[in-house]
Amino acid sequence: MSTHNQVQAEDMLPDEDICDLADFFKVFGDSSRLKVLWALHQGELCVTHLAELLKMSVPAVSHQLKILRHSRLVKTRREGKNIYYALADEHVLRILDLGLEHTYE
Repeated sequence: MSTHNQVQAEDMLPDEDICDLADFFKVFGDSSRLKVLWALHQGELCVTHLAELLKMSVPAVSHQLKILRHSRLVKTRREGKNIYYALADEHVLRILDLGLEHTYE
């Protein structure tokens, strides 16, 4: 005999929250953005170093960084004329690590 917990309507997230969550996960659906995030997982980098490391053009990396900044996944720090990028917080690091762990299961 099995018991099933029935999900109630009040237990569901509002549609707006579901849409926001879907948009959040869409950002992780692009391999170029994941490469940028993984590089930043290792530490803070500027655009030119990211481009060299990932073998991408500076404009391509800048485009991905703009999307990642808009999604609040990366933050910036200015030092002189250089802008350095890093993961926004520990949550982003955990999302990447959990996603990778899940793919290895």
